[in-house]
Amino acid sequence: MEWIQNQFKNADNSVMFNQPFSKEKVKKAHHFHQSLPQYAKTPLSELTGRSKELGLGSLLVKDESRRFGLNAFKGLGASYAMACYFAGQLNMDMAEVRFDELLESVNKYPPETFVTATEGNHGRGVAWATRIFNQNGKVFLPKGAAEVRVDAVTELGAEAKVTDINYDDTVQYAADQSSGNGWILMQDTAWEGYEEIPTHIMQGYTTILSEITEQLEPDSLDQITHVILQAGVGSFAGAMAAAIYNQTDGSPPKIIVVEPREADPIFRSADSELGNPVRVYGDMNTMMAGLSCGEPSPIGWNILKSTADYFISCDDEISAQGMRMLGRPAEGDAKIISGPSGALPAGFMYEVMTNDSYTDLKENLDLGTDSKVLVINTEGDTDPDNYQRVMNV
Repeated sequence: MEWIQNQFKNADNSVMFNQPFSKEKVKKAHHFHQSLPQYAKTPLSELTGRSKELGLGSLLVKDESRRFGLNAFKGLGASYAMACYFAGQLNMDMAEVRFDELLESVNKYPPETFVTATEGNHGRGVAWATRIFNQNGKVFLPKGAAEVRVDAVTELGAEAKVTDINYDDTVQYAADQSSGNGWILMQDTAWEGYEEIPTHIMQGYTTILSEITEQLEPDSLDQITHVILQAGVGSFAGAMAAAIYNQTDGSPPKIIVVEPREADPIFRSADSELGNPVRVYGDMNTMMAGLSCGEPSPIGWNILKSTADYFISCDDEISAQGMRMLGRPAEGDAKIISGPSGALPAGFMYEVMTNDSYTDLKENLDLGTDSKVLVINTEGDTDPDNYQRVMNV
């Protein structure tokens, strides 16, 4: 692992107190999701046995593999962004919108086509959202996409096409196809001139934090000392960081951002002299497919630049350690099935607490028996064959 302390922290905290991730906006997203027939809170488990083994006060895992039967959290963002799109078209207030009422109005009009690029989980989330809203979906995947990820999209009724280019170029391809055909681009990364839908997707993710806040009662987020967030383009990590910052009134726990070494644009951006977004080029070969992204989303990066404490670039084996740690629980702990992208934060915790090579990092992060650490398992075994290969080691 490589690690750096954030030299830009608190450079522009207005980004967090900005309206998109205010307490009110977070509450609005949660209110909508609660109106979905498929809605149920995902589990928050305290791994007491593992915490003792690692020398931590507490290790909490929010398990998003249980979300909407999709084996990942991405349906939260896609469904909320699609709801916001239709509410805008119909001049409805999202603060009051319920899914059944919105769907009744949407069904009065011909279906539209939503298009996206994906490494897998986001595309499945968009496909699911188009199905529940009775719309059409087209999903483009980068070269090398596993067949199981293609099937996960088509099984939900959307069209899927694997390109012969990498993820970031596939995003541009999807944007071009959308523009040329009059489709609606439902992308989970932003760029200049395309920010509204990605922001709504990020707002949808914050329902995870609303649930965690409820599940921690009668205590609160203030009891958490460290949050480990995995980053691809940075939209998920940025949404969580901004919401945590606002929910704790500007006094968040330590926020550590972890990425795959082969696809670590957030880490490289943080390591740059001026803190401008840095793109990683090439095939970005990592088993963490959901994090295999080369270009940071400016919305996510600007938030993390101001809030994160440390950035970590990790080899695939760190993720594999996390998968095995969660899937082979200590006595009394819940078993959690986690894919490579979901397990990276847990793998990071295992490595930093057990490998003497990272004693300095452990001390800098002030990790120990007084620490209460939160990680979010963002996916289950979305590639079952790879999951078995990792777990059989």
